[in-house]
Amino acid sequence: MSAFLVNILSFIVVLGVLIFVHELGHFLAAKWAGIWVHRFSIGMGKPIKALTTRRGETEYVISWLPIGGYVKMASREEDPVAGTLEGGPASATVPPDRVFEAKPVWVRMIVILAGVTMNVLFAWLVFSGLLFTRGQSVLPITRVGAVATTLPSGAEELRNLSPGDRIVAVAGSPVDSWNAIQEAILETPADSFTMAVEGKPPLTLRLHRDDLEPRMRAAQSLAQFLPPVIGEVVPGGPGDRAGVQVGDTIISVGGQPVAQWSDAFRLIEERPEQAIEIVVARAATRTTLTAHSTSDMVEDSLGVPRRVGKLRLGVAIPVRHVPLSLGQSLIGGARETRAFSTQVVRVVRGMISGRVSTREVGGPIAIGVMAGQSAQQGPATFLAFMAMISVNLAMLNLLPIPVLDGGQFLFLLGEAVLRRPLSLKLRERLTVVGLVLVGMLMVLAFSNDIRRLITGG
Repeated sequence: MSAFLVNILSFIVVLGVLIFVHELGHFLAAKWAGIWVHRFSIGMGKPIKALTTRRGETEYVISWLPIGGYVKMASREEDPVAGTLEGGPASATVPPDRVFEAKPVWVRMIVILAGVTMNVLFAWLVFSGLLFTRGQSVLPITRVGAVATTLPSGAEELRNLSPGDRIVAVAGSPVDSWNAIQEAILETPADSFTMAVEGKPPLTLRLHRDDLEPRMRAAQSLAQFLPPVIGEVVPGGPGDRAGVQVGDTIISVGGQPVAQWSDAFRLIEERPEQAIEIVVARAATRTTLTAHSTSDMVEDSLGVPRRVGKLRLGVAIPVRHVPLSLGQSLIGGARETRAFSTQVVRVVRGMISGRVSTREVGGPIAIGVMAGQSAQQGPATFLAFMAMISVNLAMLNLLPIPVLDGGQFLFLLGEAVLRRPLSLKLRERLTVVGLVLVGMLMVLAFSNDIRRLITGG
């Protein structure tokens, strides 16, 4: 199956499921509240007759415009703009006590927020289920192997780290794994925080909480210290022919001592198409081997091609697999859901303040590409991606834009404060403004998607 077709199918599955989950929240809450529901639709606009069925008072349909979904509830006042998006006015006669406006404000607030609640609940259950079935992989390393030469502004003190330094805490919280170090740098909700290093003065990182790109670069600028232990030997490769075995520890390469895997990797790359003397520790003895390296062409950070040596060996990464109980999984799932929710808030806040570029906004094309890539990596990765998008959908729906749930909630909040509904004319005007804003956001997202396709970045 072509990558394009995989992307399309994955996109349809992701949006189809998440839209269904979102609208199901509104639908169930409306039924609980006793509100008459004319139509439950996946897609906007008029229903497709061939894909329409009725059960009781409600039509269940697939509509023509594949850009969302809706639950058309009985209302005293039909908003012309919203009515068009929801397939036009309904003809059924509804008892007065079953229209949306007949219910108390607090009940209507629950109905409006039920969609985003379902999206968040869906993400929490998916993340929790994945943790329960797969456990958690932890890299129990806190020693630094190297620091990148280029660091983002505010992270310059990371240059004071040396290979072998052990990080013991970030932002005052102890860390016992590389995962914890990376997460702390990315998620610490402070604009300035410290990194405690064993035997050295603490380092201070000054990275605004909404500057996600510099924080990501700071986290990626640190490489973990990996012992030079062989974890993979490609059959028939130069290392295999020389007699290198899984579990060997490299002591030296070409007469140069090796302290960590990156040292061995660099020394081998520097010797393409050469005979290389390798000293390894094996079963309490030292063995000297001679390997004839092959070569590959790679590009450096500036895109300049260069030839490097290869022995077709892989490092043993000491990942620890930790099984989790149901309770631990539920807590972990809540933690992941909260982290993604916070990230969305920080991105939106950063775009408003100018700290995050609007070029980072992705649209349906970007989602389709990422959905296809995650689907090719397996069901677990695809489900995790779907949960992440579900959180994004929930948080973006809370924006105070009238056509979104957040805007409708503000209407109800205004009604609660004023003790009377906002006028229909005012709501219509605000809804038009909301449609314009959403339209502008979609144009921005599509233009960014097209730019990425053209430039490849």
